[in-house]
Amino acid sequence: MQVLRPITANDFAALKQIAMESGHGFTSLPVDDNLLQEKIERAERSFAKDINKPQDETYLFVLEDSKTGDVIGTTAIEAAVGMSVPLYHYHLGKTVHHSPTLNVYNTVDILSMCNDYTGCSEICTLFLREQNRKGLTGRFLSRSRFLFMAQHSERFADTIIAEMRGVSDEDGHSPFWQWLQEHFFSIEFPQADHLVGLGDKVFISELMPKYPIYANLLSKKAQAVIGKVHEKTKPALKLLEKEGFEHRGYVDLFDAGPTVEAKLGNIRSVRESQVCPISIGELAHINEQSSDTLAICNQGVNDFRATFTKHAHYNHAKHTLIVSQEVADALKLKQGDAARFFRL
Repeated sequence: MQVLRPITANDFAALKQIAMESGHGFTSLPVDDNLLQEKIERAERSFAKDINKPQDETYLFVLEDSKTGDVIGTTAIEAAVGMSVPLYHYHLGKTVHHSPTLNVYNTVDILSMCNDYTGCSEICTLFLREQNRKGLTGRFLSRSRFLFMAQHSERFADTIIAEMRGVSDEDGHSPFWQWLQEHFFSIEFPQADHLVGLGDKVFISELMPKYPIYANLLSKKAQAVIGKVHEKTKPALKLLEKEGFEHRGYVDLFDAGPTVEAKLGNIRSVRESQVCPISIGELAHINEQSSDTLAICNQGVNDFRATFTKHAHYNHAKHTLIVSQEVADALKLKQGDAARFFRL
């Protein structure tokens, strides 16, 4: 069984290994011992807080194999972004050049730097180790965050965003950044990416062009990747689109990857999730070949647990979720406790 839980100090070595495996462009997990330690400590403080509105919390989770104890993935939620360190994006808009005298009408795409997503909540840091990318594990890891958000909606903003990794090559070089580097910077994309991961964003305001950029002035390669995702990120984007996330023209400053957004109450997993009491019992009568796989969580914060299983069945007539003893133990639930679930 695979169980999602809050990260603890004991997970440092596993988190560092994941950071090393994640590669270029994964700025939320820099390979830096001090910063990784700070992330864990900040998450522990966030889960321990008693609050009723989003502030500067980070909820960092790990996915653990209950049989081996191995950490096989991680994911996180930022409660309110851009509150202490500015969050920058480019917004892709249009401007029109029109001359009736010359009978000319041209529409041009422009990129304008902005901080429009300040205060929004962000789902981020989604990474599943390669050997575990099979079955429903990746889908669960992505959607499990919405169980926590649905259960504790007071801790999050109304608008939820996700920054998707943009196009870069095997060496971490971004066609979009190469154009910016040529005209405004003198550092390579991996270095800029690393600085952002370290939280050093001062150079953005110092060196990034302040005025809108005409997209047609960029190189053809740079234009081609605006709003496009990295090949390995396509499955994650498809999952979020099924949840109701949309791209509204905001892209990353460095690799031009799209940022997608949705209202918390409109997210499919939030909308479809239900809360009901559990009954611990035998499920031998359920045909495992035809039964639904359910994603289930308890109602805790600091002791939050979530898993996905076929060893559970929703009794609609009694509004009760029947689960096996193994599932109840994994979720730290007792007979009659309430759980939240949706069909995975």
